[in-house]
Amino acid sequence: FILMLSLALGTMITITSNHWVTAWAGLEINTLAIIPLISKSHHPRAIEAATKYFLTQATASALMLFSSMTNAWSSGQWDITQLTNPPSCLLLTAAIAIKLGLTPFHFWFPEVLQGSSLTTALLLSTAMKFPPTTILLLTSHSLNPTLLSTMAIMSIALGGWMGLNQTQTRKILAFSSISHLGWMTIIITYNPKLTLLTFYLYSLMTTSIFLSMNSTNTLKLSTLMTSWTKAPMLNTTLMLTLLSLAGLPPLTGFLPKWLIIQELTKQEMTTTATIISMLSLLGLFFYLRLTYCSTITLPPNSSNKMKQWSIKKPVNTLTPTL
Repeated sequence: FILMLSLALGTMITITSNHWVTAWAGLEINTLAIIPLISKSHHPRAIEAATKYFLTQATASALMLFSSMTNAWSSGQWDITQLTNPPSCLLLTAAIAIKLGLTPFHFWFPEVLQGSSLTTALLLSTAMKFPPTTILLLTSHSLNPTLLSTMAIMSIALGGWMGLNQTQTRKILAFSSISHLGWMTIIITYNPKLTLLTFYLYSLMTTSIFLSMNSTNTLKLSTLMTSWTKAPMLNTTLMLTLLSLAGLPPLTGFLPKWLIIQELTKQEMTTTATIISMLSLLGLFFYLRLTYCSTITLPPNSSNKMKQWSIKKPVNTLTPTL
């Protein structure tokens, strides 16, 4: 309860603050509250995930503090919206990219998610992304649009490519998160409200997927294939949510992608819009694979143990020697 309260408090402090130090303090409270939740199982993989998370977040926080101090040194302003120093802008972009897991600072995110439980992975994918996204929104007018667009396209490409080869559901959802963050980042300097809409819808759909998988304890594609026997209706919901997250037209997930492509076209960035549309097909492939696995009807125990009853033991035909 205390940890969850600290998470809520840290998020509230960051999203309501107008001063760099209070925003930094809120992010630190968040980091310190989530680490015990990651390492709760005391498994070596969970401890490794918590260590990786702590090191990356501490680096990002230090960079952010250094960026705000450099800006205050040159302009005399501690206000978040008054980010005017170009080196500070670059440092802040790097710090927020590390916090969010944007390419090329994405390496920690799939590993940390794989070492966490499904509920903690849900928090890391949604709630923990909200404060850094808020800071990015507040400073978006000062940041370099070309740099953000490049990082966004790289994130969408990498999220799609790396997700193709995964069999662990948490890693697939981690690369899905990286890809969606690319969509949010590419539009942030042109239409910040669209970024928020995309984030809200992404959080809603990801929460639904993680909770569905948590109720059937699905960690791999092989267990997803047999999860329909535990909860058939839940699997139908999971299938529709996965297709929505892929961005198929009749479903909710198509709306933010459509609006982002429309806005990019208005900004005369048709080439960028075409590239990210094509790259989203990579994501569509692994979402369809997840959907197919969730609706496939395999018997509940699809192991070789089922066949053991039919294997006859060899009969000893040798006659005992006298």
